Order: sequence, then C-alpha cells, then structure tokens
Amino acid sequence: MSFWQFFEGLHTLFTQDFDTSLVRVLLILAGFLLIYLGYRQILEPLLMIPMGIGIIAVNGGVLYFEAQGAREAGTMFVAPLISDPTELMHYLQIDFLQPIYNFTFSNGLIACLVFMGIGAITDIDYLIAKPWMSMVLATAAELGTIATLPIAVACGLTAKEAASVALVGGADGPVVIFGSIMMAPQIFVPLSVVAYVYLSLCYAGYPYLIKLMVPKEKRGIVMDLKDIPQISPGEKFAFAVIACGVLSLLFPVGAPLFASFFVGVAVKEARVNRYIELLSGPVLYGATFFLGFTLGALLSADIIMDSTVAKLLGLGMLALLLSGVGGLVGGMLWSKFSKKPFNPLVGIAGVSCVPTTAKVAQKCAYQANKRSMILPYAMGPNVAGVITTAIVGSIYVSTVGDFIKQ
Repeated sequence: MSFWQFFEGLHTLFTQDFDTSLVRVLLILAGFLLIYLGYRQILEPLLMIPMGIGIIAVNGGVLYFEAQGAREAGTMFVAPLISDPTELMHYLQIDFLQPIYNFTFSNGLIACLVFMGIGAITDIDYLIAKPWMSMVLATAAELGTIATLPIAVACGLTAKEAASVALVGGADGPVVIFGSIMMAPQIFVPLSVVAYVYLSLCYAGYPYLIKLMVPKEKRGIVMDLKDIPQISPGEKFAFAVIACGVLSLLFPVGAPLFASFFVGVAVKEARVNRYIELLSGPVLYGATFFLGFTLGALLSADIIMDSTVAKLLGLGMLALLLSGVGGLVGGMLWSKFSKKPFNPLVGIAGVSCVPTTAKVAQKCAYQANKRSMILPYAMGPNVAGVITTAIVGSIYVSTVGDFIKQ
C-alpha cells in the first residue's frame, strides 16, 4: 500500500482516467462557486449552499470498492440508477442518501412536499380577483414549455426527454423534478440541477429581456390598485377545494401536485395554524434542504460527462427565454386591448417562479416610474403559472409518448 492510498479521494483522482479526474476537479470548483454565490445572496442560498456542498463532497469522496473481484470507483452517497431489488437493499444499507433518494425523489414525493409548503405561503387573492387576466398571461408564459419540445426533438432528444427539458420553461422546479422522474429518469439529475440554477438566475437575467422588449414609458405605466376587489378567506378556501377537484379530474397524472399545492392553500385559508406552521416551516424548508443537498450529491463526474448534458444546458436556457418572451408579448397585447391602464410587465410574472418573477416585474416597473406599483397584479399570473405549468406537465407525462414518435 502506497502513502497516497491513505487518502483515497486523492488516490482515485490520480489513478482514474484524465477526463474523469478533470471533470471531478471542475465540479468541485463549481460547488465552491455555487456556495459563494449563495452566501453572497446572488443565487438562492436555500438551494445553492447545500447543493454546492453536496457537489464538492461527492466529487471529492470517490474511493475504490471491491465488486466481483474487480475494483470500481464509487461513493458512499447515492446510486440513482439501481433497479435490482437485491442490489438496492445493499445500497440502502451503505449509501447514506439512498433512502432519501428512493423514498422521496424516485416517487416524486419531494416535489409534492415543496408544493405543500408553497401552497401554505401563497396568497391566491389576486388570482381569484383577476382570473381571466391571470390565466391568459400564465398561458402566454408557457411558450417555452411548448415551443422547446419540438426543438429538443430536432436536437436529437427522445420525445420524453424533450418534454422533460421543455418543462424548465415553466420555471417551476418541483414540476421539472416530477415530470423528469416520470418521463426520463436517465436525465433527471442534470436536468434538475440545470433547472434550479437557471431559476436562480431569472432574477438577474429577465430585467435585460424586459428592457430589450418593453419601452420605458410602457414599463412605467401606473395601475389602479382600487380595481382589485377584496376576496374573503371563505372564497379562497372554496376555490382551493373546487380547483383541486376539477384539475385532478381533468388531469389525473398531475393530481399529486394539485393536491399538494391546494392542501397548503386550504389549510392557510382555513387558518389551521398548526398545519400552516408545519407546512410553511419544517416541510417546506426540510424538503428544500434535502432537495438541494441530494441533487448536489447526485451530480458526480459520470453524470456530467454524458453528452446529453450540453444539450440540456442550451435547451433549458432557451425554454426560459421563450417563456419570458411569451409572457411579455401577452402582457403587451393585454395592455393594448385593455380599457384601463395596464403595465405589460405583469405578463412576465406568468413565468411561475413564485414570487421571483413577480418581484422582477415590480422592480423594473419601479425603476421606470417610482409611482408604479404592479406587484399585486403580478401575483395573479404568478400563481396561475404554477397551475398552468402543472397542467402542461401532466399532459406531457400522460400523452407525449403517444403523439410524438420516439
């Protein structure tokens, strides 16, 4: 035994092939970068800090295992592609994140837990107050989730892989996770990481798109907040229950997501304080923590070296760009035909990264005109976007393989 074998992470780094070792080093540096950006609040720290630590640890902590008389490099974190029951039982006892992955990720539970927490902190007042405007703009902001599908197929992805990456355009991380696990588990890990990193970049990137597409005088339009009617808790509670039932009936594949989101809304509007505290605190932040940490631990060198990853990076960015364009075009059309002053920036809030895109719309409106307060209006399509993205995701899961030749 050589001296370096006492430090197995370094030993494997120098004994694996050059390409793998180089990617490991680059991923470790990427992990440090994500941690730094999260610490400085440039990216979302709730996700980026645990994700970065997971990436550093899984790419540093590679060691050799004896397997059927041969040495294989691996880690003690998680093996996502194991399907044989006997082998799975072995890994459940060895890899410390394997139970988390198999019992919360592979069945979509982690996405549902996040949705419960989001529902418990979401105000649906403005969605109910302006339902037609909210749903139309949210639908316009699904441009990326629809247009990216044929583009991704043309780039060589299978229909289900293409549908999974197209869901990035909805800017709803749990839906991306839920859809990719159901349709294309082989690209779930890189796609989910791409989605969450890109969602964190929305706050920085969308203002440039807004300035490019919308003139300053339009960005500064002042909207009358008196036009928003008051919605009672009883009306919001009834809406949550009825919407959950109707959407689950129409789109049963998405029923877990609809049920999770609307149960959070329902307990909030029913003022069940113990459940509100549970869902908006331990459930939401616990799920978010393990989401970031486990995704980071899944991002090992062998995953990132797949040639499909480069396509996912480009297509994910394209999907978010097209959704932003669709939302703004929808907002400009609504502004043109509206009888009352309407700020077109409300449209980009239909890209359902709650509440980030609504805040982006408000920030850009304020920069153009300090009297422009559009955030309440923007929250309508913002929340509606959660629903429309879940609808698109459920349609893709249940039909895309039948309508697009694999």
